[in-house]
Amino acid sequence: MQYRLFDGVPVGEVGLGCWQLGGDWGSVDDATARGILRAAHEAGTTFFDTADVYGAGRSETLIGQWLREDRPEGVFVATKQGRFSPPGWPENFTLETMRAQVDASRRRLGVEALDLVQLHCIPTEVLRAGEVFDHLRTLRSEGRIVRFGASVESMEEALLCLEQEGLVSLQILFNLFRPKPAEVLFPEARRRGVALIVRLPLASGLLAGTFGPGTVFAETDHRRYNRDGAAFHVGETFAGVPYESALELVEELRPLVPQGWSMAEMAQRWVLDFPEVAVSIPGASRPAQAIANARTSALPRLHPDLHERLAAFAVGRAEPLVRGRY
Repeated sequence: MQYRLFDGVPVGEVGLGCWQLGGDWGSVDDATARGILRAAHEAGTTFFDTADVYGAGRSETLIGQWLREDRPEGVFVATKQGRFSPPGWPENFTLETMRAQVDASRRRLGVEALDLVQLHCIPTEVLRAGEVFDHLRTLRSEGRIVRFGASVESMEEALLCLEQEGLVSLQILFNLFRPKPAEVLFPEARRRGVALIVRLPLASGLLAGTFGPGTVFAETDHRRYNRDGAAFHVGETFAGVPYESALELVEELRPLVPQGWSMAEMAQRWVLDFPEVAVSIPGASRPAQAIANARTSALPRLHPDLHERLAAFAVGRAEPLVRGRY
């Protein structure tokens, strides 16, 4: 595992997204969740991204139990807040509610102070008003959190957040279907020293190249019920590209995969080849997936000619199909 600096802290460049541990989509039992966390850490992963709303606290609770029982070294846990209910919006954005929700995350994770709290894809107008950032600065001064950032859905939101004093990170959607951040956001984030966390590097698994027209997802899986943005931001599912169109794009990518590599390895290595990326956080529903994702760090950079071809694909073929705020 190669390491990169995250606000001065060395972290494994391939982290673990822990949404699936909440049980909100698919089914990951407690034993499997523990196995995923252990396998990821043993493979060199040190950055674990969760949220208070994942399973109404289940994901944080499972991570907290693992931290207490296994005492893994060098772990950095990033969590998120702003979407928990009760009380819900707009009460979630008051200092009192944010303090209570931060304290609840501290209890579940079993820590004195949270390594990182990120605003969890909250409304653009709330980001623009800026009071939530004042609250985060207060919580930092109270010793409840060490640092803060924001998870966003669009480049407009990302650039708004960059204006805030003390912001250390932005979590963004970035993959071969959604290349816009590289042009719009990366230069400014680099100039300001803000770390970038990349979620959905495999576009909800599509860029692993294993799905097809006959793939059936469970009724509780967002890849079934949110394909067109019926439940939340459409970009969080298959990167916002219509499923049937995305399958066609995957077929166009197959001839570009380097010999001996999987498509998932190529797609994840493409993300890691951008130095502005501090950490990528693919999810895993099985320990073997966590290990395979971590191994991507050991792969060599993609050849410059392949980068040119992938850029042409991403901008010319995939990006025009992206729906929703981008």
